[in-house]
Amino acid sequence: MDNLAILVETDQGLVLVDTGLGLHDHESPTRLVRMFRRIFRVPYAPNSTAFQQLESMGISPTNVKHIIQTHLHFDHAGGLPDFPWAQVHLHQKELAAMLKPNTWLERFAYDKADFTHEPNWVTYENCTEKWYEFDAIPLPFTPRIYMIPLFGHTSGHCGVAIQDGLGWLFQAGDSIPTNAAFDLTPGWLNRMVIGPHVERIKAFAHFHPEVNIVAGHKYQRI
Repeated sequence: MDNLAILVETDQGLVLVDTGLGLHDHESPTRLVRMFRRIFRVPYAPNSTAFQQLESMGISPTNVKHIIQTHLHFDHAGGLPDFPWAQVHLHQKELAAMLKPNTWLERFAYDKADFTHEPNWVTYENCTEKWYEFDAIPLPFTPRIYMIPLFGHTSGHCGVAIQDGLGWLFQAGDSIPTNAAFDLTPGWLNRMVIGPHVERIKAFAHFHPEVNIVAGHKYQRI
């Protein structure tokens, strides 16, 4: 199971949406990451990290000036130490949950090793616009990028809507099942693990086929 990191060219340099696992998760994984890798059979593959993927494309990772995090679970934020110079944009509630987890799941799923470099946090809280029917937080980039609060999977989980030419790409993060396969998992499991937004985003996808909706995870049978 892979985590989807999206690279966006903006007026303020390159922007990553989530990082996936980082170099340290492969070279010196914590016990939490080792368990995750065993369960999901994630191989030792530092070349799969965003940092090395950029280098393989001939792009200097230092050109990534900003990172937008849907949330801070270790499998989405593990690459943050690879970009210590970048500003990290996220919802205030997500940062608060990581700094002071209130539930066993929050204590389990955040890996403190991802944040020891003391990231340059840029937090948001108030929705001041609409993106379609969703409350939205505009981010300071061109093309237009919105943070869409989709709380439930974590306290401050957000989707990210990115203007793509005349259309939109909607990174829904972990608010929908793997591969954006809405019927992949039963409703009770969605509500317990993913959050309360699956049916809403499924209906949105039906009525707005022009929006390219992707999930935070993708899986390809090999």
